[in-house]
Order: sequence, then structure tokens, then C-alpha cells
Amino acid sequence: MSGVGERERITQDRVIDLFVNKLGYIYLGNWKERENNSNIEEDLLRAYLRRKYYRKDLINRAVETLIKTAGNQVDKLYYVNKNVYTLLRYGVQVNEHIGENKVTIMFIDWDKPYDNDFYIAEEVTIKGEHTKRPDIVLYVNGIALGVLELKRSTVSLLEGIRQNLDNQTSTFIKPFFHTMQLVMAGNDTEGLRYGTIETKEKYYLTWKEDNKTTDALSEEVQKLCSEVEYIIDKHLVGICHKERFLEIIHDFVVFDRGIKKLCRPNQYFGVKAAQKRVKAREGGIIWHTQGSGKSLTMVWLTKWIRENIPNSRVLIVTDRDELDKQIEKVYKGVDEDIYRTRSGRDLIEKLNSTTPLLLCSLIHKFGGKDEDESYDDYIKEITQDLPIDFKPKGDIYVFVDECHRTQSGKLHEAMKTILPHALFIGFTGTPLLKKDKKRSVEVFGTYIHTYKFDEAVKDGVVLDLVYEARDVEQNITSQEKIDAWFEAKTKGLTEYAKTRLKQRWGTIQRVLSSKSRLEKIVKDIIFDMETKDRLQNGRGNAMLVAGSIYEACKYYELFQASGFTKCAIVSSYRPNINNIKGESTGEDKATEEKYKYDIYTKMLNGKDPDQFEEEVKKQFINDPAQMKLLIVVDKLLTGFDAPPATYLYIDKSMQDHGLFQAICRVNRLHGEDKQFGFIIDYKDLFKSLEKSIKDYTSEAFEAYDKEDVEGLLKDRLEIAKERLNNALESIRALCEPVEPPKDTLAYIRYFCAHGTSDKEALKQNEEKRLALYKLTTALIRAYAGIANEMIEAGYTSEEKEAIHKEVNYYDSVRAEVMLAAGDYIDLKSYEPAMRHLIDNYISAEDSKKLSTFDDMTLLDLIVEKGVSEAINDLPEGIKKNKETAAETIENNVRRLIIEEMETNPKYYKNMSILLDELIKQRKRQVLSYEEYLRKIGELIKQVKNPATSSRYPASINTPARRALYDNLDGDEELAVKIDTEIKTTKPDNWRGTKIKKRVVENAIKKYVHNDELAQEILKIAESQAEY
Repeated sequence: MSGVGERERITQDRVIDLFVNKLGYIYLGNWKERENNSNIEEDLLRAYLRRKYYRKDLINRAVETLIKTAGNQVDKLYYVNKNVYTLLRYGVQVNEHIGENKVTIMFIDWDKPYDNDFYIAEEVTIKGEHTKRPDIVLYVNGIALGVLELKRSTVSLLEGIRQNLDNQTSTFIKPFFHTMQLVMAGNDTEGLRYGTIETKEKYYLTWKEDNKTTDALSEEVQKLCSEVEYIIDKHLVGICHKERFLEIIHDFVVFDRGIKKLCRPNQYFGVKAAQKRVKAREGGIIWHTQGSGKSLTMVWLTKWIRENIPNSRVLIVTDRDELDKQIEKVYKGVDEDIYRTRSGRDLIEKLNSTTPLLLCSLIHKFGGKDEDESYDDYIKEITQDLPIDFKPKGDIYVFVDECHRTQSGKLHEAMKTILPHALFIGFTGTPLLKKDKKRSVEVFGTYIHTYKFDEAVKDGVVLDLVYEARDVEQNITSQEKIDAWFEAKTKGLTEYAKTRLKQRWGTIQRVLSSKSRLEKIVKDIIFDMETKDRLQNGRGNAMLVAGSIYEACKYYELFQASGFTKCAIVSSYRPNINNIKGESTGEDKATEEKYKYDIYTKMLNGKDPDQFEEEVKKQFINDPAQMKLLIVVDKLLTGFDAPPATYLYIDKSMQDHGLFQAICRVNRLHGEDKQFGFIIDYKDLFKSLEKSIKDYTSEAFEAYDKEDVEGLLKDRLEIAKERLNNALESIRALCEPVEPPKDTLAYIRYFCAHGTSDKEALKQNEEKRLALYKLTTALIRAYAGIANEMIEAGYTSEEKEAIHKEVNYYDSVRAEVMLAAGDYIDLKSYEPAMRHLIDNYISAEDSKKLSTFDDMTLLDLIVEKGVSEAINDLPEGIKKNKETAAETIENNVRRLIIEEMETNPKYYKNMSILLDELIKQRKRQVLSYEEYLRKIGELIKQVKNPATSSRYPASINTPARRALYDNLDGDEELAVKIDTEIKTTKPDNWRGTKIKKRVVENAIKKYVHNDELAQEILKIAESQAEY
């Protein structure tokens, strides 16, 4: 028997064996039939507490407190879980008798991980609103701390993640997750993803061992990993090894403003490496690339220092206001009380007293001073006039954020003077400059842990950055040149798209013939906004880095004049009337000041600059379609996280840290359609337009060691070509098993159902269809990204034409399968963005054809227009073949019957029998095609609208009454009574709560005395919209 696509059972048996024989967990058995399974198995917990020599009465009170906290049915999952976590981490204080001293009962021995009882159970049936059965549950001392959903190798582990998320809702087994810490899903091909309660699908993480680590635990884990073959087994060893499992739960969990979070592997290993240094009283540098969670790494290290080092205090120093605010927000969000000092003097005062234990301090940028001067002022402020009695209190640890800055050496010296016994740890998201490496190592110590950009991209923590240098053509003045420019820009577009763009032609023509370089850049960016995937559909947005505040204002004015109003400037400039008094002398400087003042005042429109800036930033992050472009100079190029930001346009000479940090603004993850961050460089910072060789480690990055910036930027065309080739390869492989002649019918049979009489096939093939839709979307996006430049990317004219045809072909397959399965309604939310790409780069005709189904299903169309006319609206591949058209309709009817079955089981079972009979008659050719179409049309009307049936009495006049009538053997009086009783007694929102649900159940049982039938009627009542 082939092992390919092996069922979950085989994987599950192997995983259990791994836990029992490699990791030393005790197997509790298959709990499918076991009664009263719980997230707190009292017998096991009490046995553990007795083993720890706690007295019986104390055990009773402690267990009672834990069960009561975990049994809270009122509060949200996040808050109950947080309260349970607090009890697990810190224990519960109880006393045997009033007046006695309280004793802390620890449910888990965190100090001696191996002195706890680790268990594994499978098929754990949990009763809730609807019973569910997680595949594997991990218990420590009888408390459920981990849950794992396994999928067979051919089913995406995303299914397991979605299952976990469903289980956490009140519809299923939410209370079971009140104690849960790690929530996992996996299969043999993709490995394991882990999260915690309410972790969204896109934020599930992959574990990865760090081979650079040398501590005993890591070495043991690595040894165990080398002894297992499957990737999921390696991941499980890494996370669920007894000591590692408890360490992650104890030291690497935060409840951050309503979201529970776990560490990424780089954060875990970074903190572990730092702990080792701290114990040895050695400082050093943690280099974790931009976007890999540096702030939380600081939080976890802070927590560990404060809990494990007596008398410890932590001071965080940063030189960017955004970073200072961000650090304060992060710490306060995780309930760490951090004090933000107001000045250097305030810092000295606080260090001279014993509290606060956690402080952050900002090196202010005074006036228009440069970085050097700001650091000098800060140092002066904290070192001069020290109080006579100044003696820093406590064991102080100083975290210097962005320690790559050259000035941090001076700062360190000054800090060392006032804090001679402090330990310093530098944090940076960018590499150290060659010239600074030696000094930084002398100042802080060697690297404690590194996590470079290329590692983060490989791990899927941040996105790859693709680079394009754009030349700003200065002399496009003749009509001929303008036409040539337009053709070059649009050669991959369909005629439909070109026509639409030509409607803007007047403006483009005017801009192109202008002599202003800035106007040409504005035109170029607006053109991108019209044609580039994420910019056009409003899912993503962009930042433009201008060379000065004056240029930023110029840009803003030009965008506004072009009718592009969804943009704003964010800079350090604040309009002040005093700056322009007496300045109107005609001098350049004066004019410039007045111009900036006027543009800014107009943009602010009476708002306070700081308030305006906050609003704009919020809109840019949360509503990208309404704030499509931020024009910046220096601000927001560090410490500003905006996941929608996809394009960074650079029109400023930049290098080294400034450039590195700026380009990382667009590398954050944000939905499946954001696959890269795009860097568009109008200054040719790497001289790639001058040289034929594209080397992105020299020129603007020449102050770095080559290996530190290797792989940071990729050539846009090279990446685009690779992406298109990969997308074609993937979709060809998926469609390879489709039987010849690979026509529409063959595709429908492979992706929907081989015969429409097979009731289960449509559902079973859902995974295959989703893969088809996903891969077609990836192909269309990849093609759209390079369609204009296929020749430049190295394709021949023949290849270009063949690829266009192939993309069109797969798009037609996707559309036909989607219609044949009735999936298009489920996927409407994803369609508009795809429609734009298909119209622009593939074929507007097919897209227009499919737009018929934007607002109605195929069955709606049949009811409204009749079968023959509705078939006419189907794509060519479906309507030209009678059998294909018939199977498409039958699949849609089957799908609707399955979807509606719960609302009225008897009626829809009957509809299903009628459909089966009709399919048999069609296949045996008992009916002519015309007769078949007439009969299927009648059946569709009955399926779509049961009210048209003449068999219902006059009083049975609502969907709910019809459902009750059909399932109570046509007892009209009983159906009306139950309907009335439910409507008069049902509480609001009764479906999610046991007590409220019981009221409805009792209303039914008043008239239905058979328990089994009463439960069936309750299920039917639950699915009625009118109740």
C-alpha cells in the first residue's frame, strides 16, 4: 500500500510514539468514548499535589480556585485564559483556617521541570455547544496546556489551524481552551505551526532550532531532532521537549493589549543567549533584523532579569521619539509598569532613588541640531551638576536601542561614568558599519545573538525586498516620444486597460512635456497607483522619501494638482507664523519658508500638527485605500510599522543605516497578496543604471561588510521572472492528473465530481479546488507583475505569447470550475482585486462574462431567466458541451441542497432523491436534453423556494413553520403550536448559551415527548433565521 497521502491515523500513531518513547510523556489512551473529559483532570492534578506534600485541605481550596477560574462562562476567552495563566505561573495563595498565614500552592514546578507529570491523550471528546474531538491533548499535572490537530499529508495544515480556531468559539468548545497555552496544527509534508489562543491563521509560527546555540538543553533537543525523520517530528521535539515546553510557557508568553502572544524562535534563542551573558556579567549586542520582533525580545529579557536577579532595574535608552513611545506602549500593553523620563535631570533623580524599577529615556533631538549635537546635549544634561549624594540604586541593566549609531560610543562612556557598575546590552535591527564594528564590540561586547535579514525572509518573518532603479526621462517633448513612452509603459496591457488609461492621457501628456523632474516622478507614481496590483486595489499603499521638507511640500502640491488627494506629508516641520514674519523680501530662503508655511497650513486645515500626524498614520495603517501615499523626509523611516506599506519611492540621497532602515518599512507581512516589498529608486543609489552589473552590496551600502547585507535587495525583474516560472510550474503540476483531452468537462470532473450523483465528491474535492484558485491567483499576480517587461526579463517573443495564452487558459479553467462547483459566491470578497488584474493583463471579455454572477448565483439566474437563457450566460467552455452544462447545474443544485439540509432535513432529502433520479434519467438518455432542462428548472425552483409548493396548508406560511411541518410528519397543528411557543419564549441570542438554549428546548419538549425527536427539532430551530 502506498504511503503517499497517508491518513492522519498513521501520523497520529507515530506522533504518540514520539511523545512516549522519545520525550517521556505518559500515554493516557484514546479518550473518544471516555465520559467527562476536561481541561483540568482533577484526579491527576490532586495526585501531583499530594506527591508535592501539600496538605489535603490546602489542595482542596487550591483546586477549587483553579476550577472556578477556568470554569468562568461569562468573560471572554482572552481574559479567562489570562487569569488561569496567572494562577499557573504564580500559584494560588490559600490558608487552611482563617487567621493562618497563607501558603502558595504551585500547580506546576517551574524550577524543576522534570518533577512534573507530563501526559498525552488522543481523540479527546469534549462536550460543548457542539461536541468536538481534538486529535491530541498535552496535559501537565492533569492541566491541558497543549492541543494538536493533525492532517494527512495531502491536506493543508491550514485546515488544522482553522479547526483549532473554530473549536475556540462559543459554538463549539471554547471553555476547553481556558487553560490552553500552545495551540498547534501540522502534517507530515508541511511540518508544524504553533500559536496560542485566538492566534489568527496568518500569525501561526514555525519552529526552527538555532544551530549556533550551545546550552545543554539546545544540544539535547538537536540530538533528538537528528534521530527523527519527519519535519513535524523535529518541530514537535523542539517545542514539546519537557523542559522547553515549560520554559516557553513560563518565560515567553505575553498578554499584549487583548492579544496573547508567544515567542518566535529567534526571540527565544536571542533571550536565551542574553540570559547566559547576564549570568556571566557580560554585555554585548543583539542584532535582530527589522520587523523580527525586537521590542518583545526586550520585554522577555526584562521580565527574566527582574525575576531572576535580585535588586535589578532596567533602563532602556533610545534616540527616536517614535521608538520611545513604541517601547512605552509595548511594555504598558503587557502590564509592565514602565516610567518614561521627561529629561536627563529626571532620569538622574529616578536612578538616585530605588524606584521605578523599569525606565525608558529619550535622547531628545533639540531644535534643528544634528545627531551628534543631540547626543552631546543629552550627555551634558545627565553628567553635569550631578547631585552630591548621587549613587545609583539597584543592580542596573541598560538596554541601548538602535546601538548601531556612531554616537552610542560617546553615550556609553557618559553612562559608564554615572552608572559604573551597570551592564550594557545593545539592540540593533541593522548591521554595524565596518568602521564601527571594532568600536561597538569594545563598547558593548561581542554579538550575543544575530538574526539577519536573509534568515528572516527564509523563515517567513519578513518579506523579500525587490529593487528597481528608475531613470527620470527629462526630454519627452514630441508627440512621437510621448506615444513611444506610453507604448513602452503599457505593452503588456489589454486594449481595454490601455483605453481606460488613455482617458487620463491629457494630464499625462502635459506632465511628460513639462521640464520639472518632480512632476515626472509624480506622474510615474500616479501611473503605478493606477496599474500596480496592491496600489490599485487599495489593499496596499506607499511612502515617498523626499530630499527636503521644501521638496516634500512641492510633491504634495503636485499630487493635489493632479487630482491625487489621498496623500499627506509627515515631517518634523511645524508651521509657525514667527518663521515667516518679515521674510517676504524676494530672497530664495524667505520664499522657501513662506512656501512651506502655506502648503502645510493648507494641508493641516486648522488641525494641530501632532493630532494630524497621528490621524494620518492611523489611516495609513488601518485604511490604506484612503491614505495611499505618505510623503516623508526623515520621520517614520525608523520605528514605524505599517504592514500595508508595499512600495517605497526614494528621491533622496541615502546610505548605510538610514537607507537600510527606510527600505525595511515595506518588508512587513500583510495578507497573501503582499509577496514583496518594492523599492523604487529615482536617485540610482547603487549606480545600477550606470553599470551593467547589479550589485546591491556596494555604493550606498559600501560602508557595510558585504556578508552583512547580502541578499537584502533583489533585482525586480530577476525575481519577477522566477516568480512567474514557479507559478506556472506549480499550476501545471496540480492540473497534470486531469484526464485527456483536458477540456472543460475533464477539469470539472477532476476538481468537482466525477459523476454528479456522487454526493460526497464535491465536498471531498474542495481542497483541490482551493489549491487551483490559489495557484491561479498566484499565476495571475506573477504574470501581471512582469507582463510589460517580458522581453527585458529574457523571454523570447514566442515565449511571451505562449505564456499569455497559458495564463488565459488557466484563468478560464479557474472560472469554469468555480462556476461548476458553485464556489464563486464564497470567493466574492477576493474577486474585485483579481478582476482588475484579469481585465488589465489577460482578457476583459471573460471577466465581463463572469460579472453576470457578481450579484446572483447560477441558480438565481435560472429562476429569473429560465434555464436556456442562463446557460447562454455561462463561459464558452461550459455552454458549448451539453454534458458539461448539465453537470455544472447539477453540482450547483447538489451544493445548495447540502447547504440547506440542516434547515429542513426531510424536505431537502426528498429534493436530493429527485435530483438523483433526474441525473439517472439524463445519463440513461431517457429524457431529451430539452425535457431534462425543463425538469431541472422545475426542481431548482422547488429547491430555491419551498414556498412555491402547493402541498402546504395556508397556516404553514414561513420557512420555520414549513420545516417543522415537514419534520413532524405533516402535523399542521403541532407545527404552529411549537413555532408560536418558540417565538414567544426564546431569549435574545439564545444559540450561544446553554441556559438560554434550554428555554427553547423546554418550549419544544412541552409538545414533543420523544427525546430523540425533540433534539432533532431543536437542531432545526437553531438553523432558522427567524428564530
